[in-house]
Amino acid sequence: MKTIKSTIFKFIPILATLRDYRKEEFRGDLTAGATVAIMLVPQGMAYAVLAGMPPVYGLYASIVPLFLYAVFGTSRQLAVGPVAMVSLLVVAGVGEIAEIGSDRFIQLAIMTALGVGLFQFLMGVFRMGFLVNFLSHPVLSGFTSAAAIIIGASQLSNLLGLDLARSKQVHDILIGAIQNAGTIDPATACIGIGSVLVILFLKRWNRAIPSALIVVVAGTAVTALFGLNGSGVSIVGDVPQGLPAFQLPGLEWADFRTLFPIILVISLVSYMESIAVAKAIANKRGYKVDANQELIALGGANIGGALFQSFPTTGGFSRTAVNNQSGANTTIASVITALLIGATVLFLTPLFYYLPNAVLAAIIMVAVAGLFDANEMVHLWNTDRKDLAMLAVTFFATLLLGIEEGIAIGVLLSLGMVIYSSTRPHNAELGQLGDTGNYRNISRYREARTDPEVLIFRFDSSLYFANVEHFRESLDEKIAKRGDSLKLVILDASAIHQVDSTGIHAVKELLKSLRTKNVDLYIAGAIGPVRDRLKTSGIQEALGTGNFFFDVEDAVAYYADSGKSMSERKFSPLQSNV
Repeated sequence: MKTIKSTIFKFIPILATLRDYRKEEFRGDLTAGATVAIMLVPQGMAYAVLAGMPPVYGLYASIVPLFLYAVFGTSRQLAVGPVAMVSLLVVAGVGEIAEIGSDRFIQLAIMTALGVGLFQFLMGVFRMGFLVNFLSHPVLSGFTSAAAIIIGASQLSNLLGLDLARSKQVHDILIGAIQNAGTIDPATACIGIGSVLVILFLKRWNRAIPSALIVVVAGTAVTALFGLNGSGVSIVGDVPQGLPAFQLPGLEWADFRTLFPIILVISLVSYMESIAVAKAIANKRGYKVDANQELIALGGANIGGALFQSFPTTGGFSRTAVNNQSGANTTIASVITALLIGATVLFLTPLFYYLPNAVLAAIIMVAVAGLFDANEMVHLWNTDRKDLAMLAVTFFATLLLGIEEGIAIGVLLSLGMVIYSSTRPHNAELGQLGDTGNYRNISRYREARTDPEVLIFRFDSSLYFANVEHFRESLDEKIAKRGDSLKLVILDASAIHQVDSTGIHAVKELLKSLRTKNVDLYIAGAIGPVRDRLKTSGIQEALGTGNFFFDVEDAVAYYADSGKSMSERKFSPLQSNV
């Protein structure tokens, strides 16, 4: 009975939260929930516009997904809802299939949320969170930095009142903006640029001030008071009132098949964004998040959201930071946020009629400015030029080719680097440090002593089909440098955790080659599973159990004491059929 109860509490963490909930925690949750709601109303509407949806869908995406994440999530501070990156992916992917803003587009965007939810939920159930490892940090940084520029460029038309054709290429947008600079609407530009400046000023002055809400209120009031919508300022207009209705998204298999690439990308990118910020906050707060349960929670949030007219959502960086700083202690804060957004949709949407689209564009542009990761670029320039090259390729591919193409190239780069690194792992010749029993890489420790008769070789990887060629090439090169003086090779196998059949064959060939040169072979530091593999393959019998040692120091000491040459030793024949 206790096991069943603990399983239920693990799968539905809010039950444990409610069981242990303390009255003093509610104050922090209430303050944080209200603060995030104030921030999320304008942000949600802005991100819906970015996603190619009517503004009200941003509010719909801020109710059910938040509530469901609060039920199933393990992060106490993560604030789920619409985010700029996912919104951009939606408009980039779904916009290839349907006209942006059309009923068909909205239907497919909601279907995308359902697909993302199902994919993430299944990833969580089958514990497949490792898939996000294919998006390395440099690739994700390059992608998000380019996406920040694309998002900013995409909002120029709304910010300045320009009539620009939609494009995935930044250079097309910028060229169009320059060519149409004479058609900028002065009132729209004043509102848009003024909103950007006000938000930046308030953020610098005091980050606790709801700057986005302030520009929404001010922009709406000025537009309504002076009738600027009649002078060329584009406004949101009628925002439907009432909670989102339960509605099954279209379930056409052909549509799902077409949407699958963008569903896959959004699933991985949104999870990586969410788990990164969730872990960062959890580490500061001194608790742990369950990565696979987070997948289940985000998947459930997107599935439930899709049933109530939501486009894809995930945990956001800025809102989570605000939620944490405002005192959120548990996921009850997210429940409060969802309730307040629901109240807004029920009673306050008429107030947004005169809200200028330029204000929403300003909110988006300021929010995504933080996605441009210049610090990471500088850091990689100083520490790892190879990773910087991956970042740069992904950045320019995304910028010049498009969102989906850029991230696809980034993933292929990540996979390529994994394959390359696994085929050419690090290896080293070791030498003795003074009179100690420590043996280190002679290229790093110039003072390390070597014996002309003894070559100590360490291979820092499992030995398998992909790297055996590199293993032999590296070792043969070092053997050749020693020439006829070499009497013994000691293989430091402490870093070899696995050997496959190709690796076994490589060791056999090495042993044969060394015997023809009258050179002995010792193996030091091999772990149990590797020794078992060498034993069942016949290598241990052929080599002799006396040639296996706990560490390099023992092997060197044994050779020094025995002093036996190859001609004095007897060996069992290698089993060629193993």
